Amino acid sequence: MTVVHQAPVDDDASPEAPADVRGRVAELHELREQVRRGPSEKATEAQHAKGKLTARERIDLLLDEGSFREVEPLRRHRAQGFGLEAKKPHTDGVVVGWGTVHGRTVFTYAHDFRIFGGALGEAHAQKIHKIMDMAIAAGAPLVSLNDGAGARIQEGVTALAGYGGIFQRNTKASGVIPQISVMLGPCAGGAAYSPALTDFVFMVRETSQMFITGPDVVQAVTGEKISQNGLGGADVHAGVSGVSHFVYDDEQSCIEEVRYLLSLLPQNNREMPPAAVNDDPVDRRNDSLLDLVPADGNRPYDMRKVIEEIVDHGEYLEVHERWATNVLCVLARIDGHVTGIIANQPQSLAGVLDINASEKAARFVQMCDAFNIPLVTMLDVPGFLPGVDQEHDGIIRHGAKLLYAYCNATVPRIQLILRKAYGGAYIVMDSRSIGADLSFAWPTNEIAVMGAEGAANVIFRRDINAADDPDAMRAQKIKEYKSELMHPYYAAERGLVDDVIDPAETRQVLASSLAMLRTKHADLPSRKHGNPPM
Repeated sequence: MTVVHQAPVDDDASPEAPADVRGRVAELHELREQVRRGPSEKATEAQHAKGKLTARERIDLLLDEGSFREVEPLRRHRAQGFGLEAKKPHTDGVVVGWGTVHGRTVFTYAHDFRIFGGALGEAHAQKIHKIMDMAIAAGAPLVSLNDGAGARIQEGVTALAGYGGIFQRNTKASGVIPQISVMLGPCAGGAAYSPALTDFVFMVRETSQMFITGPDVVQAVTGEKISQNGLGGADVHAGVSGVSHFVYDDEQSCIEEVRYLLSLLPQNNREMPPAAVNDDPVDRRNDSLLDLVPADGNRPYDMRKVIEEIVDHGEYLEVHERWATNVLCVLARIDGHVTGIIANQPQSLAGVLDINASEKAARFVQMCDAFNIPLVTMLDVPGFLPGVDQEHDGIIRHGAKLLYAYCNATVPRIQLILRKAYGGAYIVMDSRSIGADLSFAWPTNEIAVMGAEGAANVIFRRDINAADDPDAMRAQKIKEYKSELMHPYYAAERGLVDDVIDPAETRQVLASSLAMLRTKHADLPSRKHGNPPM
């Protein structure tokens, strides 16, 4: 006997499907258009009323025109209970796929706040897992456009497991492909950990927030009353917590800067960053630097202006611009090749290293090393910030993070000493002794254990106290210490600086040195992984 198996009936399907191929294709295009439009015009208008774009509008801004290829647009959830069985919209609240940015492949997923508030359920999570796996396999960047209300409560533990799968993939992709999180709405609870695991976080003022526990919970537990933006808004995370690397006033400018950042990054850790045709002469002199940087080490200046003078066309992208402002971390091009620059900023806390500055610079060094971006470190540092709070909050272990990052880095590394380079901060800021390939110094450099005044007070304390005129004796000993141990050629004479250069030739020296080092190859010892300070 022949058994006839009847296909299962889909309650959501059209009761009278077209019989011919052309009719089926027309039906497909109509369905695609419905999916593209989203749940309703009213939902779209509500999204726009909040000053926010829809998921597809955001993807259109991110990717090159016409390049987006969506994956699983017809996916629906299978959850039951709490009314979910009666509401099964296509996409399940997340749009995933790939396209190109400046002609190079980029994978992306975008939460659709119009569907379940962008909340993550099982099907929603599986779509994200799939696109993350595809990005890792293809070796291409992943950009997440986040605008979701967290885990879908009605789906219980399966939603939480979905987040676990995202975190596991974030970690697997770390240092393998660039991961960029763009926060365009709320991100609360465990959902906030995925952006924290990625390489860069972008936020938009007023519309994006991130926190583990919201204002209501904070008030209930601690009695503190605070708004969502006051607790976890863009300016808070850009200037106070350091969670956000970039902050912008609107989504359009934010996403445009994401495109610019992608133009500076390689596709993966096996490739070099994309080079650009350079029409800014490599041998361009930097005569303005002779006046820009005062010889007096106690006088401040803006290190950004030094960087602008050296890099191609003065263009650069600053990372963490508003957090730990005593150190600068920028991506720029020198002779068309992407370079990471770490520099002390004398305009902020005299350029000292503290806990936040050490962490900021350490992570930037690690990112550059992971993605084959050479490093130039520009020093004008009086040391580590002294203070009880710094010591009690762990400046030793936090400062060691920067030391570890440099010692572990295998990309080309060049140190440039402009003025002060005192004590442990000199060592930590990529000195020759911890593996810098080349070290250059300006004739205004002062490399020493500490400043001359402090050193004289320690070394010659007895002579100064016994003198008839202690002030005159102190001034004499300071001058003596400077002439013996802090003159600009002291380190060069001992092989700790490769050359003392004319500041006006800085661009030319760096460009030629980076070109020589471009074929550098260095291996780390075989190991599972290191155990960096925490």
